[in-house]
Amino acid sequence: MTLPVIIGDSAKTAQALLAAESLRKAAAVRGLDVAVEVRVEGVTLNALPTAQLTDETVIVGAPDGDLPKTQRHFTIEAMLADAGACLDQLGSAESKKAFVVAVTSCPTGIAHTFMAAEGLKAGAEKLGYDIRVETQGSVGSNDTLSEDEIARADVVIVAADRQVSTDRFGGKKLFVTGTKPAIKDGAALISQALTEAKVQGAAAAPSDAAAKPQGSPGVYKHLMTGVSFMLPFVVAGGLMIALAFALGGIYAGNVDGTFANALFKIGAKAAFTLMVPALAGYIAFSIADRPGIAPGMIGGVLAAQVGAGFLGGILAGFIAGYAVKLLTKYIRLPQGLEGLKPVLILPLLGTAITGLAMIYVVGTPMAQILAALTNWLQGLRGANAWALGAILGGMMAVDMGGPVNKAAYAFSTGLLTSNIFAPMAATMAGGMVPPLALFLATRFFANRFTSAEHQSGPATALLGLSFITEGALPYVARDPLRVIPALIAGSATAGALALAFGTELRVPHGGVFVMLIPNAVSHVAAYALAILIGSAVGAIALRLTLRRQA
Repeated sequence: MTLPVIIGDSAKTAQALLAAESLRKAAAVRGLDVAVEVRVEGVTLNALPTAQLTDETVIVGAPDGDLPKTQRHFTIEAMLADAGACLDQLGSAESKKAFVVAVTSCPTGIAHTFMAAEGLKAGAEKLGYDIRVETQGSVGSNDTLSEDEIARADVVIVAADRQVSTDRFGGKKLFVTGTKPAIKDGAALISQALTEAKVQGAAAAPSDAAAKPQGSPGVYKHLMTGVSFMLPFVVAGGLMIALAFALGGIYAGNVDGTFANALFKIGAKAAFTLMVPALAGYIAFSIADRPGIAPGMIGGVLAAQVGAGFLGGILAGFIAGYAVKLLTKYIRLPQGLEGLKPVLILPLLGTAITGLAMIYVVGTPMAQILAALTNWLQGLRGANAWALGAILGGMMAVDMGGPVNKAAYAFSTGLLTSNIFAPMAATMAGGMVPPLALFLATRFFANRFTSAEHQSGPATALLGLSFITEGALPYVARDPLRVIPALIAGSATAGALALAFGTELRVPHGGVFVMLIPNAVSHVAAYALAILIGSAVGAIALRLTLRRQA
């Protein structure tokens, strides 16, 4: 009986060809008859007849095109390392159908969370596997994994750009990565996870080797975890203050006993007071798990008290997190006293280290840096303001949800804690433009897009209006070298105009809908005009850069 094999990966042409040759040689040694089809760069070599593509087919890598429903899958790397072992693993029995469970999450809990989930589901369907995906979005967990599902799973995939607890996956094969691999190629990620996942210890912690994201920048992920937990405080506080100003004027905070004053106190004196401690506490949580929360939050309070603001809060979070992580590693107690570590020793020593560092070492310098930054930003006029707006707006379109985009967003969000609202306006304008520019381009320059892209235009526009920049990603994926520069031009224009018009934004999310809330955005008409002009510039740039579709 001939064993059908399909090998391919558009990003690994040479490796796919070498894997095919290795497989043929290993099969010859074992007296096996194999028929190998190779799919690389849109070309199919030794195409197998359709009748031969059954559920017995072996898939190697992530070939393009339609694939048979099969449970036999290997990575190209595994085939190159030992093709004979792969053949031996197949044996003569039918392979067991894999069951995969996954958790997806991102800092804002909106676009990447659900795009990663869809990517994994599509990948599992392509491979013929069963999958259950839990999404930890902005409104909490959806489709929460049950204990039975976790117990039955062959592998657990955590595709997240912020810290996700892995405690419940003790004893399971766990693979941790970011959301982008799941969005880009869910099938390849699942195959990689099945091959490379490591078993979690019974008391798994995020610091365990098995829980370290492959190729994920740790500092960035820790920062984004802190930002994601800070966002609800920023949104609630900003909207409360905006409503207070709408009802009682800009001096609502000075008139005691009024409803507007009560709203102002809730927003400015409660929600905004907790922003920096939440940022610091959850940065520390991302690094050291739950024992890091108390030292981090206390460090954040001290940062706010000494005037170090969000910069001091970020530093306090990292100091607390890494201090507690080191203490956890090096403090050894008798088994009977281990229970004291998380509730007494780690919070006590972690808080002492963080607090003393903030008071005596880093608090004052960070306060001076923040004061200088605040004065510089408040003094920006003319060309300097345009330049800052263009930089922040353009950054939002560079990678649309990636590190550059999130860096601009985190910077602007952090400045809200220091009552600096203009950068947030430029950032949100720049983030709304890419999907809106693509929508306009699909309407006015339809010959630059495929039929499917044209039909997706209205949905993309809705995402743009909601400040979900990732709505542009399907278009970017087709031709990034032409699409991204055009979108950067549009976003930079919107950001520059937003600051040139003197607009300010008090909340870090909401898109066009936040403009309906009184005083949430200053100079609303001018802000809308900046976004419209930026979108038009982006659409025209797309007309110039994209090729005509056949």
